[in-house]
Amino acid sequence: MKIEILGTGCAKCKKTFEVVEKAVKEAGIEAEITKVEDINSIMDYGVMVTPAVVVDGDVKTSGKIPSVDDVKEWIQ
Repeated sequence: MKIEILGTGCAKCKKTFEVVEKAVKEAGIEAEITKVEDINSIMDYGVMVTPAVVVDGDVKTSGKIPSVDDVKEWIQ
């Protein structure tokens, strides 16, 4: 599973990364978590507001920090 955190490095983007890491750990799932900070790469997903979370190429949320429970639903 590949999870991407889209964002330019703002505080909300960093918090989103932490939430995703925690959810993956709690769910006991193997996942590659990466940050995507390049604005052109972010726009390629059609995301206009960050932070955003992409799971296996599918944008799950943008413009807000997801909850740990939200992330668990997406990855299970």
